[in-house]
Amino acid sequence: MEGLPAAGQQLWGQAGWRYRADCKFTWLCVALMSAVLLFLIALLLGIVIHPCGGTLRGPEGSFSSPNYPGPYPPNALCTWYIEVGPSLAIQLKMETFSVEGTASCLFDRVELYEERGAGGTDPAPARGGPARFCGNVAPPTFNTNSNHLRVTFVSDSSVGAPGFRARYRAVAPGEKSCAWDEHFCDQGLCLHLGFVCDGFHDCTDKSDEANCSLKPKVPVGHVIDLHFHNFSLESHEDCSFDFVEVHDSAGTGAASLMGRFCGHQLPPTLTSSRHVMTILFVADEGVADDGFFATYQARNATEKTCSPTEFSCGNGECQALESVCDGWHDCPDGTDELNCTGVSYPAFGSVCEPVEVEMCLGLGYNATSFPNIWLAIPDQEGAAEVLQDYQTLMELACYQHLRLLICSLFVPKCTPDGGVLQPCRAVCLAAELRCQQSLSLLGILWPINCNILPDSNDPVECFQP
Repeated sequence: MEGLPAAGQQLWGQAGWRYRADCKFTWLCVALMSAVLLFLIALLLGIVIHPCGGTLRGPEGSFSSPNYPGPYPPNALCTWYIEVGPSLAIQLKMETFSVEGTASCLFDRVELYEERGAGGTDPAPARGGPARFCGNVAPPTFNTNSNHLRVTFVSDSSVGAPGFRARYRAVAPGEKSCAWDEHFCDQGLCLHLGFVCDGFHDCTDKSDEANCSLKPKVPVGHVIDLHFHNFSLESHEDCSFDFVEVHDSAGTGAASLMGRFCGHQLPPTLTSSRHVMTILFVADEGVADDGFFATYQARNATEKTCSPTEFSCGNGECQALESVCDGWHDCPDGTDELNCTGVSYPAFGSVCEPVEVEMCLGLGYNATSFPNIWLAIPDQEGAAEVLQDYQTLMELACYQHLRLLICSLFVPKCTPDGGVLQPCRAVCLAAELRCQQSLSLLGILWPINCNILPDSNDPVECFQP
């Protein structure tokens, strides 16, 4: 089945075709076909549940990413619900942390949600939204204001990493604390020291920007160009021994990391987004090398050095015009995605085409666009081949709700801008609500985590067919 992952082809070939001759639209056939199709959707979405996660109770405990300390598997989705005694708070610390990702953590990530209510219900995201982390720098200590915390780990289908190990403990609200190399503010918020005196108020009480007597080397209104002329450090795959880190701030921290370098390849020229930059050099007790030599130069941030066919980022970096308003942050400061109205996410330049898949005719939309960027299906013929036995599902009482979800995943709506939209979370939840009970009676669990889908009333972010 061209365009589908090998595991998906094997699953469909074994479960869909091997037993096809025995299916006479009986309730058993319906159950089998439903299970196969739902499981295939979960497999293609990369959200097949790995043996990880669970509910953690008690005054303290620990957990880690799947296969830790070995590399975590692809397509993992793990959720831990942490619950401590009433009137207590939770303090979470990452003892080790190495998760693949960019500054926006689009690929692999750890997310923290502070919640109210038992069993992870009635979510109340901490501090206005989920805290998201990735990279090789451990997140700061995390203190909750309630006795419930949800920790979610997500990995994509590509590169893995060693993962993480975390430890939590119950603390009284008045006993919240931070590590010695972190800044404590707002009765429990911990910041890496790199966010202290960086010109931004990350703390509500503004204590992170108080008593900042250090004057910048470079005048305000300028940016810094850093050039490496010689570079020779001990080589290591993850640069865990000797390395140079460059941070776009007055200190160090995961959010400000521009790059970590080791080995003998000359790092690229790096440009700060503001008038401050930090270079951190670390050497272990083992092999030594020649080291490095670098120079920096201040440059007026308003100077335009890009060509007419390029977009100038806020930090002076040049990007192709095609990267502007394409749904991805190509500029380190995100200026290429500012003031973008009416742009679908992600937009990729394909044109709309009429829906031809039989199962999906007559919905609230009649145009789609391929390749399917979420399920890696190259064209409508590939989607139709997967859904060719959909008539079996019509025996289910919840078929109409299931049809909306399946079609919006396999044959998504095309927008006027040429992109396609994911279904809104409400579409998935409606299908789960209608189908979960009947499937559970047959011993079939609902395989999709609807919470990974966007939850928004904005038609630019998701679609309700």
